[in-house]
Amino acid sequence: MSDSTFRVGSFEFTSRLFVGTGKYANFDLMKASLRASTCEVVTVAIRRDVLTPEGGAKEDSILDHLDLDQLTILPNTAGCFTVRDAIRSAKLSRELLEGLGNPGSKWVKLEVLADKKTLLPDTQGTLEATKELVDAGFEVLAYTNDDPIVAKRLKDAGATSVMPLGSPIGSGQGILNPNNIRICLEYLKDNDPHYPVIVDAGVGTASDVTIAMELGADGVLLNTGIASARDPLRMADAMAHAVAAGRQAYLAGRIPRKLYATASSPEGNTIATAQAPA
Repeated sequence: MSDSTFRVGSFEFTSRLFVGTGKYANFDLMKASLRASTCEVVTVAIRRDVLTPEGGAKEDSILDHLDLDQLTILPNTAGCFTVRDAIRSAKLSRELLEGLGNPGSKWVKLEVLADKKTLLPDTQGTLEATKELVDAGFEVLAYTNDDPIVAKRLKDAGATSVMPLGSPIGSGQGILNPNNIRICLEYLKDNDPHYPVIVDAGVGTASDVTIAMELGADGVLLNTGIASARDPLRMADAMAHAVAAGRQAYLAGRIPRKLYATASSPEGNTIATAQAPA
């Protein structure tokens, strides 16, 4: 089976790495880092990064520094702490991106956050907003915690993709609960092996990305891990390789873990050493 492309709803990509656009020191560094990551999808907080508080378009906004011919925008509802706020943000994003002719108007990364200290998801609010946005015609990528039950309910509510967190947003703690991610994957892909599951948030370095992909995730979304690295360009390149390596390892299938050693050269299958003549 070909594994050269990755489908999320009506979108299809070759890169499985989704990258955020916040926290960079400047737009030039952001653009260079996005190129180094080889990503095809960038997530943007439209309301925060593009619109003024009055609802007008900002001058010299982040969209002016993105190659919209090469990148698909994934608008997000970052910073929304209520269902109403998240839905309003999603609809503003759709209106703006439709005006630009960007295909990103079809979908949204949904965040409904519980509080400002942890930035953990409000799962009940996320479920409610998912249902309403699906009814409004959105392809919803629902950011949530690593609870398999919540993940299954979001899929049942019509989410195009469920995005369980690796650890809290921007924390750099990596994949704190791989067993829960495994169960999320099992529940979401049962009888639906191509359902896209993207691990989102908490990635600190390339090995975190590889672990997520080796667990069977279809992709990884990250921002701070690149933007706040000492050398964002080098880290972006590392993240691109980590996604590819993790996916290949998952498809190859790791060997079983064993308690005791297993010789690489079994007895009776050794090569005799030639003896020099007397």
